[in-house]
Amino acid sequence: MKITPGKYWRMRRLADDNGRFKMLAMDQTGPIVNPIKEIRKTDKAPFEDVSAVKSMLGKYLAPKASAVLVDPPFGYAPTIAEIPARRGLLIGTEWATWEVTETGRKSSKVPGWDPAVIHTIGGDGVKVNLWYRADVSSDVKEHQLAFLNEIKKECRENDIPFILEYLVYPFPSETQEEFLARRVDLVRGSLADKEIMDSEGVDVFKLEPPTETTNVPDPDGPEASAIQARFDDMAKDLNRPWVLLSAGSTPSDFLRLLTYAYRANASGYLAGRAIWLQPFSNFPDIAKMEKELSETAPALMDEMNALTDKMATPWTTVAPWNGAVEMAPTGETFAPDYSRQLAAGFAQ
Repeated sequence: MKITPGKYWRMRRLADDNGRFKMLAMDQTGPIVNPIKEIRKTDKAPFEDVSAVKSMLGKYLAPKASAVLVDPPFGYAPTIAEIPARRGLLIGTEWATWEVTETGRKSSKVPGWDPAVIHTIGGDGVKVNLWYRADVSSDVKEHQLAFLNEIKKECRENDIPFILEYLVYPFPSETQEEFLARRVDLVRGSLADKEIMDSEGVDVFKLEPPTETTNVPDPDGPEASAIQARFDDMAKDLNRPWVLLSAGSTPSDFLRLLTYAYRANASGYLAGRAIWLQPFSNFPDIAKMEKELSETAPALMDEMNALTDKMATPWTTVAPWNGAVEMAPTGETFAPDYSRQLAAGFAQ
């Protein structure tokens, strides 16, 4: 498969110089907004508080990343000045609220923030979190597929990479305990849905661990082979580069999960809470939070990056490129009429 010049350029910006993704996620809304609301005892988290936290994450952690994922409502404007210009910029376009039904969640885009706008304001990639589990009702699946296919089309038209994240979730009738007991099976079931997992139009998959995210077995211990088999099974038919999300795991657990992922040819990580949740827990003690963000969290990223350098597979060497990245002629794939007119003019 050939890659368009625009996508190729932006994929390189999202990765490090060796083609490995070390991406910092700071697009989270609930994990930041909800604790702030509780602490401030308000119905809505003050914009000043949320933006200050995200600005601080960008200031201290973005320099350690190859790219940064931000959200439009709270993350883009407040943090853009803190993110080094040499880092890739990934912007989420899914709305942080969704339609809840008894048989599944229906996603929607952030109003006014489609791939064309993200391309215009300097984004190097579009990220979508698709809520999905294989046992949703047919109308929910049809809605999610339509939502997914529309964004694929818009990313293709704007020549910008599409990073697709899958997350499972509990139905309204399920308790958190019931959901957690089924989470691993739900993850594996959703990834087995060939229609929803169609890689056409997807440039990078962002996937949650197909195993428990707490008390993760030692990758070199007696339980490792069973865990590794789950990762290998998840990755075998992706036909695209993929990165691992942290799913709220602790730093030590996430490092173990990354080891399993890299053995299954993952090309890096796109993680947030495993990196910054502990420093953020000090809010509203800004001084203490800033101290941890400037000292402890960057050291953790150094450890994650060293593991990534050692074990992750560069995105250019995995399917569908397999080490031979070939760019498509722009006129054949992107704005063809305009490109051909230019070419014809130069030829005269």
